[in-house]
Amino acid sequence: MIVLLAALLLAQAETGQERKELPVPDTAHPAVNEHGATLGHQEAAAERKGEHEKGVEEHEAGIAEHIFEHVEDEVVVPLGFWAGHRYIRLDITKHVINMWIAAGILLIVVGLGARKRAVVPRGGYNLLETFVIFIRDEISVKNIGHHANLYTGYLCSAFFFILFMNLCGLLPIPAYHGFPGISTATGNVSVTVVLALFTFVLTQVAGMRAQGVVGYWTHLVPSGVPAALWPLMFVIEFFGLFTKPFALTVRLFANMVAGHIVIFFLIALTLFISVYVAPVSVAFALGIFMLELFVALVQAYVFTMLSALFIGMTQHAH
Repeated sequence: MIVLLAALLLAQAETGQERKELPVPDTAHPAVNEHGATLGHQEAAAERKGEHEKGVEEHEAGIAEHIFEHVEDEVVVPLGFWAGHRYIRLDITKHVINMWIAAGILLIVVGLGARKRAVVPRGGYNLLETFVIFIRDEISVKNIGHHANLYTGYLCSAFFFILFMNLCGLLPIPAYHGFPGISTATGNVSVTVVLALFTFVLTQVAGMRAQGVVGYWTHLVPSGVPAALWPLMFVIEFFGLFTKPFALTVRLFANMVAGHIVIFFLIALTLFISVYVAPVSVAFALGIFMLELFVALVQAYVFTMLSALFIGMTQHAH
């Protein structure tokens, strides 16, 4: 916090120095506009005021643009190929690199934790086993039922991968010499869409495995619906299938990106208002940061729990 306050004071001092170096027009001589016409003192003052307000707006817009650059994705290594007359983009972006980093850290942590397995777990293996048993007993078994073991592996993978992506996005590592910096990959809607599609496909496969292909689609409409309403209800229930992955996508994306934007805007208050609000804004930003640590865990749990719930709803006919 002391380093951050010092950096903010230095930035404020440099900004003030730049403002002092700006040339001040001589009000004793009449100003001339862009068309060569002589302006009076009031018109010249109004023009200077407009230029000042324009400069302030551009400064604030630059700060906002810098904030949103942190949560937005960007191409690091452009890749792709032509398929006929269409160019297929396979660019390596900032969020792709952050997914690789999260996956690498996850493999290292799990590998080290499971290296010394024992009947009586201790250390990292004990913590890892606690999470796995919780997902199996409290999420998978309670929501899916007898066939829970078939889907526990996917639920554990989704939970740990989302958790590590959320936590890695909170590391304060900026861009440096070509490295795009650390950003939350789950703050990209494309990432959350793909994660939700995995759950969506697995949900349909689980339903057809439990009820049969024909039985699953015929029982999509609840029993007892009049025959005249059956086609309409089938269409409604069919499109209702897509609301589940949509909910997973928006919930994870919105919660992760909102927290980062709030933190950066709280820090930016020192530039919008004054450097003297730095202690208050930094304290609030630190509080939001600690809350984001909890949100990272909660959002991984919610995604996993809802995935198990959606799979469990397909195991029996309505």
